[in-house]
Amino acid sequence: MTERSLAAGGTSQGGSNPGSPHPSRATGNPIPLLDVGRGNGPLREEILAAVAEVIDSGRFLHGPDVKKLEEEIAGISGARHAIGCASGSDALLLALMALEVGAGDEVIVPSFTFFATASAAWRLGAKPVFVDIDRATFNLDAQKIEAAITPATKAIVAVHLFGQCADMDAIQAIARRHGIAVIEDAAQSLGAGYQGQGAGSIGQLGAISFYPTKNLGGFGDGGMITTNDDQLADRVRLYAAHGMQPRYYHHVVGINSRLDTIQAAVLRVKLRRLAEWTQKRQANAARYQQWLRGIPGIELPPAAPQCEHVWNQYTIRVLGGRRDWLREQLTRRGVGTEIYYPVPLHLQECFRSLGYQLGSLPETELAAAEVLSLPIYPELSLDEQERVVSTIHDLLSVKRAAA
Repeated sequence: MTERSLAAGGTSQGGSNPGSPHPSRATGNPIPLLDVGRGNGPLREEILAAVAEVIDSGRFLHGPDVKKLEEEIAGISGARHAIGCASGSDALLLALMALEVGAGDEVIVPSFTFFATASAAWRLGAKPVFVDIDRATFNLDAQKIEAAITPATKAIVAVHLFGQCADMDAIQAIARRHGIAVIEDAAQSLGAGYQGQGAGSIGQLGAISFYPTKNLGGFGDGGMITTNDDQLADRVRLYAAHGMQPRYYHHVVGINSRLDTIQAAVLRVKLRRLAEWTQKRQANAARYQQWLRGIPGIELPPAAPQCEHVWNQYTIRVLGGRRDWLREQLTRRGVGTEIYYPVPLHLQECFRSLGYQLGSLPETELAAAEVLSLPIYPELSLDEQERVVSTIHDLLSVKRAAA
């Protein structure tokens, strides 16, 4: 099925899903979940030239590309400040440090997220307080936050999971009522929007990751903290530099967390393509939404009307306990998938002392049992996407017939 037939509302010859590809498409070379090399390949010479400039300058730390990238990320996010750091995990840690979160404090976080969201609070001696998610968006359920607030609550970390912002109006309103800070975990959501505001510019602080698999990925680890607060920006910079200002004079015990100039140079080359890549991700998501619609046994991820979704992941739900079976069958047929995330944080061994049990967060636990992420990277070809959909269609049709 071509783009033209999709626009014209083409029909499937092999199933009941209007607009879906023909099942015979489910053949060919393996389709990875993500192909980092395919994305970086066309930029190879431009990236090598940027890296060579850094090598020739000898300014491997605090070089001009770092400052320029900070300005560019601040512009995309709509924040006054952006401060580079060594990773997205460090971005969360530094944001909490800037808010002076420590022993005896509590930090409200989702359990359905990457480990760093909660571990950053734990490392500072604070207690992560896990709150359930909204079924549709996989983000914090704002209606459940207030019940988790205590006099010890210092911050809420709102994760913008899979490329879509959490319900920031509701979360901000709750936080204001209780005098609590909000940190946006925008590790997967650079360029996403909420009510016209950029991810990372809504709460007191935002945390961004440049891990290679992100929608703007570097050649290793890297991160950035965003904020509109001048004092918080100064505190982040202080904590990221061993608490040192001026040199060899330490006011607080900080950490060593810098974004190196080579990473910044690489990211600046790639940043010029981010808008185009986002549009391609959104186009891929739109095709999935049409082509997968109506296939029994799966539930599609909605994009909230107040959000601009950047689709870092395209994550469906596979119902009826069939997720692991479907993933295994897709793997056998060369279709890459991933489960983000198979074990919720509140059930991880390292957090056992917090006292959570199976059943504590039902929506989170259900999501962990049902979610499956499909390929959506910008370089995914139309033929490959048709094959992904056709394979799912065929597998679930056979499974249904067998039942």
